[in-house]
Amino acid sequence: MKCVGISGWRAWPLAIVIGGALALAGVPIPPAHAAQPIKIGFSMPLTGALAGGGKASLLSMQIWAEDVNKNGGLLGRPVELVYHDDQTKPANVPGIYSKLLDVDKVDFVVSSYGTAVISAALPLVMERRLVFMGLGGTGVNERFKYPNYFQIMPMGPDPRRNFSTGFFEVVKKLNPKPQTIALLSEDAEFATNAVHGARENAKEAGLKIIYDKTYPPGMTDLTPVVRSIKALNPDIVFVGSYPPGSVGIIQAAQEVKMKPKVFGGAMVGLQFAAVQAKLGSMLNGILNFDFWVPEPTLKFPGIDAFLEKYQAQAPKLGIDPYGHYMAPWAYAYVQVIGQAIEATKSLDQKKVADYIRSQTHGTIVGKVKFGSNGEWLNSRTLQIQFQNIKGNSIVQFKGPGKRVVLWPEEWKSGKLIYPYAMAK
Repeated sequence: MKCVGISGWRAWPLAIVIGGALALAGVPIPPAHAAQPIKIGFSMPLTGALAGGGKASLLSMQIWAEDVNKNGGLLGRPVELVYHDDQTKPANVPGIYSKLLDVDKVDFVVSSYGTAVISAALPLVMERRLVFMGLGGTGVNERFKYPNYFQIMPMGPDPRRNFSTGFFEVVKKLNPKPQTIALLSEDAEFATNAVHGARENAKEAGLKIIYDKTYPPGMTDLTPVVRSIKALNPDIVFVGSYPPGSVGIIQAAQEVKMKPKVFGGAMVGLQFAAVQAKLGSMLNGILNFDFWVPEPTLKFPGIDAFLEKYQAQAPKLGIDPYGHYMAPWAYAYVQVIGQAIEATKSLDQKKVADYIRSQTHGTIVGKVKFGSNGEWLNSRTLQIQFQNIKGNSIVQFKGPGKRVVLWPEEWKSGKLIYPYAMAK
């Protein structure tokens, strides 16, 4: 594990020396360069299963820090990011956060990316009564009930159920109405949480659950599993999965010619451009969650300027070239904490937490208001459908029209194609 800062901070000791010389000479020093930096610390999966999202998130946070520092920093002080690779291993996380606080002496901590690694950090954060902005955790605070935890992802007050609320809202309006559903989950915390909520939503919608099983983490050859589902001929197939499983399930569905009326759910990975290009037209008709897509209904202030900066740097780093999934949210969660520091004129953890809890925050992902459990007061988890995809060109996924927003109604950008029809 390696501790590094944002680009350019290797020159910081020299800047202090030069600043001291200027001060002795009676030359005024701009406040943002005279003061010690405000340090924001975190772990991030830069290797391991979630490295794709982790690297994209890190670049986004670096862009935010550069934006802030160009405008004079926070409280007249520059911002410095201090981070370590958690390797997507929850066991590494407590030690990293102890180091950030006790050795690196950071002023604030924010979370890594992913449910399991956020959960691993929370006990230490709670013990020290720190503000903690979360990035991409589902239902993390349900058992902790920590008042100073805030989740930037727009899952809503009941994240496990809200994650699939939109899916079932779309299903309820279908004609003819589906009657049966199959539930499939990878045996991992996020996926099982999402399918747990889907199970409750399915029962409420009056659907009969005719298949409800898990598969081992990391399993990619899912053809036997998909054959079992096909044999039952469900109207709906709802899947909770991480990227390797998402790809494997869709490929298996094509191989065995599974033809439900609705197919999708909580499949992570379908949001990344490389996965989209790999699967290409196999994605057509799949109904899945997302958080931001380049549809005209989601053009929030600042999002285009951010994406322009991100997309200029991402190809050189070998990460997701478009940054539509985690990248905007990683910028937004440090954006919120920065706004709170500026508004309170303080680094006091309680004051900053109280401000975040009480205010509506303007961010590049829209207006954010947190509820009492630290989740969004109202859910804005999108349900999108892949449409009009031709071949495997990655360029087609950069713009609108390929991931049409169907829910929430406020952000709807197109109409559902029903029933699901697999690629020919």
